[in-house]
Amino acid sequence: MAGVGARQPRPSTRGQEAVGGLGISIWTPVSLCQRALLRDGLSLAIDTAGWGQDAHRRHPVRRGPQPWREAPPSSPASAPTAQEAPQPAAGPRPPRCGVPDPLDGPSAHNRQKRFVLSGGRWEKTDLTYRILRFPWQLVREQVRQTVAEALQVWSDVTPLTFTEVHEGHADIMIDFTRYWHGDNLPFDGPGGILAHAFFPKTHREGDVHFDYDETWTIGDNQGTDLLQVAAHEFGHVLGLQHTTAAKALMSPFYTFRYPLSLSPDDRRGIQHLYGRPRLAPTSRPPDLGPGAGVDTNEIAPLEPDAPPDACQASFDAVATIRGELFFFKAGFVWRLRGGQLQPGYPALASRHWQGLPTSVDAAFEDAQGHIWFFQGAQYWVYDGEKPVLGPAPLSELGLLGSLVHAALVWGPEKNKIYFFRGGDYWRFHASTRRVDSPVPRRATDWRGVPSEIDAAFQDADGYAYFLRGRLYWKFDPVKVKALEGFPRLVGPDFFGCTDPANTFR
Repeated sequence: MAGVGARQPRPSTRGQEAVGGLGISIWTPVSLCQRALLRDGLSLAIDTAGWGQDAHRRHPVRRGPQPWREAPPSSPASAPTAQEAPQPAAGPRPPRCGVPDPLDGPSAHNRQKRFVLSGGRWEKTDLTYRILRFPWQLVREQVRQTVAEALQVWSDVTPLTFTEVHEGHADIMIDFTRYWHGDNLPFDGPGGILAHAFFPKTHREGDVHFDYDETWTIGDNQGTDLLQVAAHEFGHVLGLQHTTAAKALMSPFYTFRYPLSLSPDDRRGIQHLYGRPRLAPTSRPPDLGPGAGVDTNEIAPLEPDAPPDACQASFDAVATIRGELFFFKAGFVWRLRGGQLQPGYPALASRHWQGLPTSVDAAFEDAQGHIWFFQGAQYWVYDGEKPVLGPAPLSELGLLGSLVHAALVWGPEKNKIYFFRGGDYWRFHASTRRVDSPVPRRATDWRGVPSEIDAAFQDADGYAYFLRGRLYWKFDPVKVKALEGFPRLVGPDFFGCTDPANTFR
């Protein structure tokens, strides 16, 4: 890249003040509500949500919604898990435990616009889907028809189309699976977690997993209605989060309703992302003028008027390139030299790397100066700003069925490269373009670093940095563990953000 000089070490201002607990939202049942519901002859229908994904829980349900409410953890140690529930507040409570409201909470500003967006959407309207495995209770054709109906709920009110494929990778990958199944979000057998789905622009975008051990039914409430759960999960896959609007399909409450339809709030949310359905062609097409012939399948590029706020952003990738730090988010790049943001940045990443996807999952520069980018199941290689390779499948690198969530170049010679995904990592050799083994190692080898990370890089100071959300961990190469006093916030330490951003909300 022209005009990129050697980077001067950043003043060591990081790591001087410890940061509080990790603000990851995990939705779990509350034991007090469980007891109250069971005492009254009820049981529960709840959603559980994690980072970049949505999950449903269900037990047998009395007619009507039974809400749950999240008790947000104040630190990683106090975060409730599926085995431990948060302690209820003092005083009597009705049997309401519910799912959390959107992070900002309801306010006068969003009363008319209740739908909530995940922050991502698909950049095309013709999507493919594939069903990998099927539930044992239902005939395959029943499942295929039900999945098609669940998708049609959304395509009827948008320009979206969905086409089933039977081999290869699809935009939406649907699977019925059991227990631990590769995404660190295990199912728990009958009567627990029903399904989970991943939003667009996340590391597993388009993945929808259903618990194989549930009693899946179609059109009745004696088991788990596949149509309703699938339609809800597909809403997440398309970019919708939960809504506070009553009777919405994207409400966090499971209530059996048949026939299934979208509420006005669901419709407004999905059309905010993708627009209204295309008009059917008439026998005499109107004169479209000079814009005729434009491919209407492509949605307007995601080029917002302003880039995301670096003080609040959860960056997609970070890489040291030509001695400078590059932070990537939603198609934009921030360029830091000597700890200072360079003039003209943030800028669109396409300004440097033509043909790069709007978002990237990981990036690094190898010892030969080639710049690698990863997105989904593909990768790209550039020589400076000149494309050399890509898009190419990750399978060429020996990663079978695995994605790359973060990449770390380790060592002064840039001769150690590690790929991270979920709680696993691989050693990669750029010279042979292969990983050591398709079987990963456990990320717990990197002591003190969270098992799931968004980005990683080695800075000029020789330390490795691992990012998750708005937080980062500094890793000591000598002691081979994260330093004390971490995690800290990325915004204040790298971008000079002020104190208001240096708090957890």
